[in-house]
Amino acid sequence: MKQRLLVAVEVIECLESLPPARRNLIWNRLRQIAECPHAFSDYLAKDSTGRDVDVHVFAGFAIRYWDDFADRHVKILEIQGADR
Repeated sequence: MKQRLLVAVEVIECLESLPPARRNLIWNRLRQIAECPHAFSDYLAKDSTGRDVDVHVFAGFAIRYWDDFADRHVKILEIQGADR
């Protein structure tokens, strides 16, 4: 069953500040992540609660997300420059 894509408001604010072409590129990748989350995980990191979250590096950004399989949601938690 298809999972739902949930995006933190801070991620949306970050994307809104980007030029349209780059913003669309990243939105498309977020949709791809929702389709198959584990195919895009480059490495695991811990969130503030100690839970493992996936990190995908793309277009100069590190995209942190959590595949909440029980709720059928892929939650995009954070996006920041990949050099951080």
